[in-house]
Amino acid sequence: MYSYDNRIVLTLDAGGTNFVFSAIQANKEIVTPYCLPACSDHFEKCLDTLVKGFTHKKKQLLSEPVAISFAFPGPADYKNGIIGDLPNFPSFRGGVPLGPFLEEYFQIPVFINNDGNLFAYGEALAGALPDLNKRLKEHGSKREYKNLTGITFGTGFGSGIVIDNHLLTGDNDCGGDIWVLRNKLHPNMIAEESVSIRAITRVYDELSHIEDKALTPKDIFLIAEGDKDGDRQAAIDSFAQFGEAAGDAIAHLLTFTDGIVVTGGGIMGAAKYIMPALLKEMKSTLTTFAGNTLSRLQMEIFDMADEKQFEYFLLDKSVELQIPGSNKTAHYNPNKKTVIMKTALGTSRAISLGAYAYALHKIDN
Repeated sequence: MYSYDNRIVLTLDAGGTNFVFSAIQANKEIVTPYCLPACSDHFEKCLDTLVKGFTHKKKQLLSEPVAISFAFPGPADYKNGIIGDLPNFPSFRGGVPLGPFLEEYFQIPVFINNDGNLFAYGEALAGALPDLNKRLKEHGSKREYKNLTGITFGTGFGSGIVIDNHLLTGDNDCGGDIWVLRNKLHPNMIAEESVSIRAITRVYDELSHIEDKALTPKDIFLIAEGDKDGDRQAAIDSFAQFGEAAGDAIAHLLTFTDGIVVTGGGIMGAAKYIMPALLKEMKSTLTTFAGNTLSRLQMEIFDMADEKQFEYFLLDKSVELQIPGSNKTAHYNPNKKTVIMKTALGTSRAISLGAYAYALHKIDN
């Protein structure tokens, strides 16, 4: 979708340290990204940086952009382009009409959303979802998936849900948010307290009994690999706890979205230590007071990183059932299946393409 659309959208990768400006046309980046300091602690300088960056990219284009679209941290009223009090943008306080400010200056529509939503939208329209359906068709499968839950692991626990090409935002711009779900490991806390960068370092410190504020998740991964001194088992267990809490929360979302799951974010570099616990939780069972045991999910979930699992996933156990009182049959597939897979585009590119598609969709509708 939009692969052959010639309209241009200006985009932004907004971090607390740097702003990276670019432009997309037909799902391709058409300019060299331009990086400027975010100046997140100085309100006027931050706004000046946004104007400077978008102006610089606009001057490089051969035709006028139709919109500006980008991900920006919340809390926010994304529909109206209002940004709330941001922890990593101390100058943003009391509600900042960032979208209206940029619209007033550049005289084109401005669309802002969160990175989890745009990640999911990019993967649904131009990444994992069409790639999977193409792969299934090439193998002669009649299955086709239309729904996607996107999960980003990083500073926080992000998510986005796309149902049949429509991004779920909700009435209050918080539809499908996973970070505030109940934490399985600490039921009085939010899930993000166990699924985030800070969670990995906190759990490692607790398990190793060594408090080192300088350690990063990458350091802990190297310890788990045996490439850095430290408590290797504590490192492995810190990623496993991350995976268990994430798997529980994702299972809750998947229960009502019933689609594929796509993961992204820098933490997935440690997938070998995260995914076993995550999948174990998603494949776990629950019971009833009558003593019945039920699978946690109604559908069987397959890890696309495992080629053997993909082969099993392709097996078709459908049957033709005789229609009573007729010589006709009805097709019945008793096997409910879905997949979990890594980003097909890369997290940053998925967010950019999601921002591009979101802007064009909003303009067209």
